[in-house]
Amino acid sequence: MAVPKRRKSRSNTHSRRSQWKTTATTLAPCPNRACRQPKPPHIACHNCGQYDGRQVIAV
Repeated sequence: MAVPKRRKSRSNTHSRRSQWKTTATTLAPCPNRACRQPKPPHIACHNCGQYDGRQVIAV
């Protein structure tokens, strides 16, 4: 198993971690014409409770 010969410096560690970025969550409008609230795709709407054209959550 490979083991590093020397400890990585703090500047090298921070330089590598500086490339870690977060992305904003994707939001799509609810397909329900009465609702149209932004919601994550593939998730039931928290406002009207519909998913794929049918009621799945009692709101």
